[in-house]
Amino acid sequence: MPQHKQKILQAVTITNNTILAEQVHLITLEKPFSFKAGQVIAVAMNADDEPRLYSIASSEQADQLSILFDIKPDGELTPPLSQVKKGDTIYISEPFGKFLCESKPATWIATGTGIAPFISLIESGKAEIIQLLHGARTIDKFFFQDTIEEYLGTDYLRFCTNEINSQTYKGRLTTYLKNTEELATNNKYYLCGSPQMVIDVREILISRGVPFDNIIAEIYF
Repeated sequence: MPQHKQKILQAVTITNNTILAEQVHLITLEKPFSFKAGQVIAVAMNADDEPRLYSIASSEQADQLSILFDIKPDGELTPPLSQVKKGDTIYISEPFGKFLCESKPATWIATGTGIAPFISLIESGKAEIIQLLHGARTIDKFFFQDTIEEYLGTDYLRFCTNEINSQTYKGRLTTYLKNTEELATNNKYYLCGSPQMVIDVREILISRGVPFDNIIAEIYF
């Protein structure tokens, strides 16, 4: 999830809690605000709690709002958040943030639950002239892969380190970035995932001639 910024919170009702993979949940909420695809909300279990930020993982046009997260066993928020059920109340802020990925053509790069803002962008019809590189350890961690493939086709590349099938490349997406002859150095690159992924990918892109200012990151902790 992105770094925290203090925001005013209001109560919203849970409409669904779906387990997408072991320790990974998609929470659906009532939608009290409009938002721009790529934005985040601050989330807390109680109005006085210190909130954490989550990218919105649903279409701008959807009737509800979704967030995607994995459980951090030592975290204060994700263990109780994973236990919510339909009808429960949590607290969220109005959407904000500038990870809107508006420059095109562009390359989007995600690992883990960092796919969330890109799902929002894709389902909101904002994925024209882009390529998406998606990294995961196992096949079941390519969240929303059927939806992404439907929209992007061959512009959706999956890289899996621990498993392989006909739809994925074996290995890390960083290896692909180091070796591919098709790297677009004039593209904007939008990165969303762990701090280490962002650091590693940024270093590779810069070493291959992508200007620093062309690399925009949303870091998840």
